[in-house]
Amino acid sequence: MKVISKQWLRFIALFLASLLMTVSVASCSSSESSAVKTLAVTSSSASAASLPGVNPGKTLEQIEATGKVRVAVPDDFPPFGAVGPDMQVRGYDVDVAREIAKGLGVELDLVPIVGNYRIPFLQTNRVDMVISSLGKNKERAKIIDFSIPYAPFFSGIYGRPNDNITSMEDLKGRTVGVAQGSLEDLELSKLPAGKVQIKRFASNSLTASVLVSGQVELIATGNVVAAKLIRDNPDKQIDNKFVMKNSPCYIGVRRGDKDLLQRVNAIVTDLKNSGKLNNFSQRWLGEPLSELPTV
Repeated sequence: MKVISKQWLRFIALFLASLLMTVSVASCSSSESSAVKTLAVTSSSASAASLPGVNPGKTLEQIEATGKVRVAVPDDFPPFGAVGPDMQVRGYDVDVAREIAKGLGVELDLVPIVGNYRIPFLQTNRVDMVISSLGKNKERAKIIDFSIPYAPFFSGIYGRPNDNITSMEDLKGRTVGVAQGSLEDLELSKLPAGKVQIKRFASNSLTASVLVSGQVELIATGNVVAAKLIRDNPDKQIDNKFVMKNSPCYIGVRRGDKDLLQRVNAIVTDLKNSGKLNNFSQRWLGEPLSELPTV
């Protein structure tokens, strides 16, 4: 009988843990499921260095030697990444991936992937980095490193241009629609009883429709939901009033890839300063780039 090496046993354990991971589209940095925490524990006992083909700290050298960077991008999460009519993946994250490859001076190898496999593919050397609406939290920070933020992902209040709303205080006496049980619903529920008239609906799409039809004055929703709403209803001139909760997206790299992380951060900074990230936000999210944290 053929004996399976310890390295491959660790690899299999890591991969099986990844199958249990769940995806949340509520925010880039939503809390992790218990399965993701299991992945962190598995990774700590089976470090990336012990897995086949993984050489922590040397990824940038490998990218430069091969002339190619492998980037995981979403293919199921518009507008960050989805398959278009030409059967090619496109979106905010794909545009950023192209700019990262250009900044590194190498060819881009896009690896379309669903959310469950983002970190496992990085950990097992199937990709060199992840640009896939990835949020930063304590569980993930135990097993990978993060760039500076490159994309906005937030919950906000949206309405018509003539509504002068700039803070939670300004919602007093207003009617606000929200998807029941959503992160935005939780934020609104923190307000004193009776301060805001909250109307709860079964889904984000229904919440968006009641703003268009005029059944509510404002809605609380995520910027991704709002992006589609704005694109589909240009005549309504819907815009963001203020950000309720900010959960930006980060580029993920393997732990120890400090040289690569430094280069990626420099490229993201240039994209922000040059206005390209703002262009991507306008194109895919339907609004100017919101303020991003510096770390």
